[in-house]
Amino acid sequence: MASLPSPAGRRKPNILVTGTPGTGKTTTSSLVAEATNMRHVNVGDLVKKKGLHCGWDEDLECHIIDEDLVCDELEDLMQEGGNVVDYHGCDFFPERWFDCVVVLQTDNSILYDRLSSRGYTGPKLTNNIECEIFQMMLMEARGSYREDIVVAMKSDSVDDISRNVSTLRSWVNQWVRAQSS
Repeated sequence: MASLPSPAGRRKPNILVTGTPGTGKTTTSSLVAEATNMRHVNVGDLVKKKGLHCGWDEDLECHIIDEDLVCDELEDLMQEGGNVVDYHGCDFFPERWFDCVVVLQTDNSILYDRLSSRGYTGPKLTNNIECEIFQMMLMEARGSYREDIVVAMKSDSVDDISRNVSTLRSWVNQWVRAQSS
């Protein structure tokens, strides 16, 4: 993970945690935010709370987010820094926003069980499992951000999540120290 100069004088970095649904984005993001005294921004919750969508996708059973409205809503927060943003997509966020992009990955059999227990069926289940098999989120992240800030992290177990949180906490601490020098 890269340690970069502070964009626009931010005191804390912005981290994007992305991955297929069920890989542990929200759990990891909330734990990282707590461990680093940063703000957790769950984009899915923000979309629902603020109505930042343009309808409902019947096949995938989810809101169709309005990417422009989401970016407008987040712009000021992102300029401040200190955000851990949690969302399953990443290609619409401005590249300048993030200092680290984490792609969580989960073994397909584990992911299948997680998604099934959430009630995913049919195309919604199949599409998400296929996304993970073909590493679509990692490819999207690498296509949208500088490769030196994109990191894939295994997220199969509680131990993996703990290790990921510890790694990210250390990275944030190094980033903050580098800004103070």
